[in-house]
Amino acid sequence: MSAALDSLLDLLDLEQIEQDIFRGMSRSAVVPRVFGGQVAAQALVAAGRTVPDDRGAHSLHAYFLRPGDPGAPIVYSVDRIRDGRSFTTRRVVAVQHGKPVFHLSASFQVHEEGMDHQAVMPSAPDPETLPTAAQMLPRYADRFTDPRMADRLLEARAAVDLRYVDAPPFATAGEPREPRSQVWFRTHGKLADDPLLHVCMATYVSDMTLLDSVLLAHGRGGWSVGDVVGASLDHAMWFHRPFRADEWLLYDQESPSASGGRGLGQARIYTADGKLAITVIQEGLVRVPRD
Repeated sequence: MSAALDSLLDLLDLEQIEQDIFRGMSRSAVVPRVFGGQVAAQALVAAGRTVPDDRGAHSLHAYFLRPGDPGAPIVYSVDRIRDGRSFTTRRVVAVQHGKPVFHLSASFQVHEEGMDHQAVMPSAPDPETLPTAAQMLPRYADRFTDPRMADRLLEARAAVDLRYVDAPPFATAGEPREPRSQVWFRTHGKLADDPLLHVCMATYVSDMTLLDSVLLAHGRGGWSVGDVVGASLDHAMWFHRPFRADEWLLYDQESPSASGGRGLGQARIYTADGKLAITVIQEGLVRVPRD
């Protein structure tokens, strides 16, 4: 296991300070606020720790309310909304400096058999044939507004092996493209067999690239290039089938719409053998900076 992954696992191992109340810390991010994937993953950890072990997470719905302060702890308060025979529902409020910064609702279900069908996995190259972040990012260092940005991106994503199938937005800024993108990802090291851990790790990664397809449609390079400003607004995930976040997952993303200063990204995450594991939808604030 890499030191970066070990550090991320420590970040997700929340401190319980009272019944249904947990506290988490933050790590440095590329932007001067708490990374959205981190707070979503931590909130799901908090919810999951109040749920019986025989119930796995099957969906989450969340709103990002305020920018998180990376220098301060985040307190997660869990509300036990419902404990039914098959389903369990939890609501989590993340608080900093006395104000809510994030709301999450999550639902958990006892495993059961039922009807089964799925969308076919799209074609994608073998992830082992694609350049790693360490090989790719230095090529574009001259495009970033901050000369240290490549190193900061590498540091922020060091726990995850994330490989772009096509050039990322910052590599083709100024050239509008089809609003679709694909990345392969897995953790840099093996994880324990706890299903909740794998779901939370996928939640963490899901916020890294989902709005890329919005940028591609308009030839924008993104926050690191400085030609847009924005933030995640809301986030929803449905967990369909078992998966491991330490094995290759294909994140197939597209943007069906952008308007009103907002862009919508939707995606499907497949296991390497073609099983549809997760569906993700996110809307984000995407604004062109004023001169």
